[in-house]
Order: sequence, then structure tokens, then C-alpha cells
Amino acid sequence: MAQPRHPFAFASFRYFWTARMCSVLAQNILVIVVGWQVYDMARATMNTKDAALQLGFVGLAQFAPLFVLTLVTGWAADRYDRRLIVCITTSLQLLCAAALGWLTWSGAATIPALLGVAVFLGVARAFSMPALNALGPNIVPPEVLPMAIATNAIASRVGAILGPAAGGYLYAWSPPVPYLASAGLFALSLFCMLLVRPAARTIGPPRKPWKLMLEGLVYVRANKLVLGAISLDLFAVLLGGATAMLPIFARDILHVGPEGLGHLRAAPAAGAMATALLFSWRPLKHDVGVKMLVAVVVFGVATVVFGLSRWLPLSLGCLAVLGAADMLSVYVRQSLIQLSTPDEMRGRVAAVSSLFISASNELGEAESGFLAAAVGPVPAVVFGGVGAIIITGLWAWWFPALRRALTFEFVQAEVQADTPPRRNG
Repeated sequence: MAQPRHPFAFASFRYFWTARMCSVLAQNILVIVVGWQVYDMARATMNTKDAALQLGFVGLAQFAPLFVLTLVTGWAADRYDRRLIVCITTSLQLLCAAALGWLTWSGAATIPALLGVAVFLGVARAFSMPALNALGPNIVPPEVLPMAIATNAIASRVGAILGPAAGGYLYAWSPPVPYLASAGLFALSLFCMLLVRPAARTIGPPRKPWKLMLEGLVYVRANKLVLGAISLDLFAVLLGGATAMLPIFARDILHVGPEGLGHLRAAPAAGAMATALLFSWRPLKHDVGVKMLVAVVVFGVATVVFGLSRWLPLSLGCLAVLGAADMLSVYVRQSLIQLSTPDEMRGRVAAVSSLFISASNELGEAESGFLAAAVGPVPAVVFGGVGAIIITGLWAWWFPALRRALTFEFVQAEVQADTPPRRNG
């Protein structure tokens, strides 16, 4: 009997995909509303630069737990039931959303309170991301995995498109409502995840916990191709973090309010979803390394133009192009990591990858907020885009394996050739 070729042919993947979409949708509602609420509250008593600093603290509050817990979360994803970890962390995010709704409804919301809940959300994501990324390959066979990665990206981008717009409109209608909607979506995500059947997985031989925790870092460090790909994304997005400045652009530069902020946050996800849809049916096959490098350059150019734009349609178009370019980079990186990593190490390697992703996103938000406080939001975005272009040129020079990566099969062979033998004990 012929093996199903699309991941939706597997019931557990359908439940997994739905759970992921609901979770990402809920998370993006929280991100847009917390960012707007913190900035709006800060602007009531602060100037633009000081209020931008508060946005930097929001990103830092979410990044710090992941930075501190990376080794532990990767070890947990490889030693314990990944599905159970995702269920527990989804429950914690549900409680955080409910708490934010209550604080807003009761009038008790303050900037320190919002930052405190953001820390708990960061803890939940720190444990959830490695387990979730490592669980996907257990649900589908290896030959379906590249298509499953792109299909998972669609779930993420659907949530990232609808979440910001829904959050902006719901907040404009009534501030507590988006938090309650987010809590409901987390509940649905939890229900779907419970329907995913337990999957067979590989557990490595027992070793001392600290050795297991460090193994993911050693694996990534030893493989120049993997290190080059994930560090390129880290520094490019870290510098070109225009999305962190969107509350400032929506309120004080483009003057479009919370509804316009929802559209601005959704635009990168719209471009990313179009790219993910293409790759879910026509996976990238040739010149994957060069295309990733070109995509990061396009990301930087779109960031610069967005920073200079004062016309909403142009700003939305730049953000859509930016999102499409970022999606191509994410697709190449995730395919490379998941195809070339042994199952018993996927949690730890995913934790390292999650640290890079969060550094480029949450820490990028902090960096953008602090830079905007120092030089202003427009120069911060423009300088960041130029920096992303420069970083791409440097990485193409320092990591020539990125330029030579022709196909994912070539990448997998080169990664395995560069990997030193692992020792037990």
C-alpha cells in the first residue's frame, strides 16, 4: 500500500496542526494587546522615547526565562513525554491570559503587573517550543517531514495573521475581551493536543543530566552549517526588528490606532503564509543556501523602506515582503535542523534553536526598544535593516557552506560529515 504523501493524511498531525494554530493565534492576540497596553499606559505619563523603553522591557521579560532555562527545557523535551509538556505549558498560558483579562477588567492592570505576567508567559514558551518542535517529527514519517514543516508554518502564520487583527479590534471594542478570547483558544489547543496519539520516539542511553543538557550546544557548535544558518537568522532579525516598533508607528507616526496596529502586525504574517502555502505543496529543492541568503537581504531592504514610509499601504506592503523573506529563511533552517538531528537529541537541539529564535524576536524587541529610546524609532528601524544586509554579507563570507548548500539532501550529508562521534557516559 502506498505511503500517504501529505501530512494531513495522518489524524494525529491534523489535531497537532489545529492545536498549534489555536495556540499561535492566542499568543499573537496576547503579544499585540500587551504591547499596545504597555505603550499606551506609558505614553500617558512619558514621552515617545521613554515609552519605547517600556516596550523593550516587555521583550526582555519574555526572553529572560528562555535564556535562563534553555538547557533545562531541551533536556526535559528529550527525557519526558513531549506531548505532556505541551499540555502543561498550554495550561499555564491559559491561566496567564485569564489573569491578564481579570487585571484589565478590574482596573488593576499596571505596567509592572503586565511585565510580571509576561515573565510567566516566557517560562511557558521556554518549555513549550522545544517540546512542540521535537514532537512534530514523531507524528509523520521522515519523507513527509519537509512538507509537514511548511504545513506547520501555515498554522503559525494563520494565527499570526488573524491574531493581531483580532486582538486590535477586540481591544478597541473592550480591553478585557481579547484576553478572554485568548484563554478560550488556549483551551481549544489543549483539547486538540490531548487527542494526539502518543508517538514512538527514541530515547538515548542514560547519562548524567548536565552532560545531556550540554549536548545540544555541542552538537550545534560542531556543525558549521547549522550554526551558520541559525546565527544568521538570529543577528539579521535581531537587528531588523521592525515589528517591535509597530505600536510606536501605529500611534505616533502613521496615526492609525489599535485597529491599524492589528493590520500592521498581521502584514508580515500574510507574506509569510503565502510563502508557506507555496512550500507546503512545492517544497524548495534547489540552491537552498543561496536563496536563504538572498531572502535575508530582501528582509533588510524591506525593513529600511518600512522605516522611511509614511503611507500606510506602502508600510503594509513592506511588512508583507519582510514576512515572506523571513518565512523562506525559517523554512530552510527548520528543515535543515529537523532532518539532520537524531530523534533522541531533537529536544535539546530545538531548545538551542528556540533560544536563537527568541533572541531574534523577544530580545530583538528589547534591543529595538532600547535603541529607539536612544536615537528614535525611525533611525532604529532603518539602521536595523542596513545591519541585516551587512550581516548577510559577512555570514556568506564566514560560512561558505551556506552558499554551497544546493539541496536539503546535500545539507544533511554535509552536517553528518561534520558531526563528531558522540560518546556515551
